[in-house]
Amino acid sequence: MSQGAHVPEHQQRLITDEQFHDATLIWNHHQMGHELRPCSAAIGLGSHDLGVAGTAAGLYRAGLFPIVVFSGGNSPTTRARFPRGEAVHYREHALSLGVPDEAILVEPKAANTGQNIVLSRALLAEAGVAVESLLLISKPYMERRSYATCRKLWPEAEVVCASEPLELDEYINSIGDEKLVIDMLVGDLQRVIEYPKLGFAVEQEVPRDVMEAYERLVRAGFDSRLVTT
Repeated sequence: MSQGAHVPEHQQRLITDEQFHDATLIWNHHQMGHELRPCSAAIGLGSHDLGVAGTAAGLYRAGLFPIVVFSGGNSPTTRARFPRGEAVHYREHALSLGVPDEAILVEPKAANTGQNIVLSRALLAEAGVAVESLLLISKPYMERRSYATCRKLWPEAEVVCASEPLELDEYINSIGDEKLVIDMLVGDLQRVIEYPKLGFAVEQEVPRDVMEAYERLVRAGFDSRLVTT
């Protein structure tokens, strides 16, 4: 290779190609692949990822919903980045992208996905918004878990999931920590598997190849986001 030539992305990884393949299987499984369509309202689920608010702004401009709830307080992983709370910072970002203030509701207390849904539902009802269909906007790897949570806690609403359209490589580059990203993918899949038993979400089938990839990554130490069950 000549000096200064571009090094292919896969050669820059610290993880193995097999681990990246396993992570990609899980990444793809987390995304619901829903066809986007107009909905009664949207919920932007709070997290460390400002891309949720950016995606919400784009979908609002595309006419997919008339009002969005940004939901989220703080967590140990977001307090430094969003000191005024996830929902507040999401609102500010969406305003900077042209979403009018009257199209935004802020729910600043939720500390988990269940609370995102329950508190946003109450806020929409208080605002007099009749919800038949709901666009859930989340991080790319959180679509499936947010869908399962909403189907459990708000079964009357038709749920459509959306996220920033990124490939795993692109998302890792945006976060800058491949180990952390894969830990988060693994942790979210554990919740998809375990939370139905706890009454937090509806049950969903996990394909065998995805389950085997999950088990290999857990054994390899991608486990910092696992919860005790």
